[in-house]
Amino acid sequence: MSTTIDRGTALGLPEWDRCAVMGVVNVTPDSFSDGGRWFDTTAAVKHGLDLVAEGADLVDVGGESTRPGASRVDEEEELRRVIPVVRGLAAEGVTVSVDTMRATVAARAVTASAVLVNDVSGGLADPGMVPAVAAAEVPFVVMHWRGFSDNMNSLAVYDDVVTEVVTELRTRMEAVIDGGIAPERIVVDPGLGFAKHAPHDLALVAHLAELRTFGRPLLVAASRKRFLGHVLAHEGAAPPPARERDAATAAVSAIAAHEGAWAVRVHEVRATADAVRVARAVEGAR
Repeated sequence: MSTTIDRGTALGLPEWDRCAVMGVVNVTPDSFSDGGRWFDTTAAVKHGLDLVAEGADLVDVGGESTRPGASRVDEEEELRRVIPVVRGLAAEGVTVSVDTMRATVAARAVTASAVLVNDVSGGLADPGMVPAVAAAEVPFVVMHWRGFSDNMNSLAVYDDVVTEVVTELRTRMEAVIDGGIAPERIVVDPGLGFAKHAPHDLALVAHLAELRTFGRPLLVAASRKRFLGHVLAHEGAAPPPARERDAATAAVSAIAAHEGAWAVRVHEVRATADAVRVARAVEGAR
């Protein structure tokens, strides 16, 4: 299978000559990183516009926390949180993706002008998701996922995490294609932090090239995650809080860009926007 990674054209998204930066807008009260800060629609839209001003190429809007241990919100509440923000950002000309595991939310978001569906379950959480995305004819992120947030830590058992993630992702990608989503609209994501401990995440970052064997655009979402906290923790000390992991996030963004990632998903945009541009400049100088 080809290892050429499309930068966006075949997905029907704007084309970037480098790794794109996906800014995060969490319209939630309980996300691990910034829960509650952008819970109000007006504040969330302003934050999305600020991310674009700082260098985000697209903005990912989510209304349900997927941090370890998080409980699910009901569908109506997720719709109430997400749709006005998607609509508001799209009205300002922002390229918007929707972060959801629900088919109804995905379909409504696309109607509100979202151009990509980012489902951390890869369509496993809701059997209606794949048909809905296939009908909408928009790009779909297939992430490696083993279960919901309330029990995913117990599922972080691997003999060889890289091989198993690649195999499980390939199986899921084939199922999504069989379900009607065009292969050229699929983005893959290794699912850092989802049913994975720090050594697993680090191994996947070290072997991003293995994920290029799919021949599909690669999304890397390392922003502020636990494995970075473990890396940064001084011996015997607690890991730094999520908001103190942005420099480490930018480091992973540079690595991902160097490895040919299509996009990186981050909370703090400015440092990563610089990192991916430096990576592109170095690539161009070869």
